[in-house]
Amino acid sequence: MAGSTDNRKLIEGAYAAFTAGDIPAVLEAFAEGITWHVPGRSPLSGDYRGHREIVEFFGRVMDLSGGSFRIRIDDVLTDTSRVVVLCTVSAERKGRAWSSPEVHVWDIADGKAVAFREFQGDQQAEDEFWS
Repeated sequence: MAGSTDNRKLIEGAYAAFTAGDIPAVLEAFAEGITWHVPGRSPLSGDYRGHREIVEFFGRVMDLSGGSFRIRIDDVLTDTSRVVVLCTVSAERKGRAWSSPEVHVWDIADGKAVAFREFQGDQQAEDEFWS
C-alpha cells in the first residue's frame, strides 16, 4: 500500500501545483520522457512528449481559456503503478462557460509519472468548446 499512497501524493501534489500556477513543481512529478495523450479533434488534441511539449500544451490551454481553466479533483483511485483521477474541468472561452467530467489516467514508474491519458465525459462538446 505504501507505493499506492506515494503515487497518490505525487499526483495530488502535481494537481495542487498546477492550481497554484507552479509549473516547475508540476514537472518535478513527471519523468523527462512522459507521454501525454489528449483525444478528440480540438486544437488541444494530440500526443505530447517530454516537459517542453507539455509546458507548451499547458500554455495553449491557458491561452485558449484566457487563464480560466480549472480542475477539481472529485476522487482518486490508486494502485502500485497507476493513479486514476476522477475530476471536473471547467473553463470560459469566447463568452461561454463550460464544465465536464473527465477521467485522468496516470502511469507511474520509479516515483514519477511516465504517461497521462485523459477521457472526456462528452468528447464532442469538448472538441466544440476548444475549437
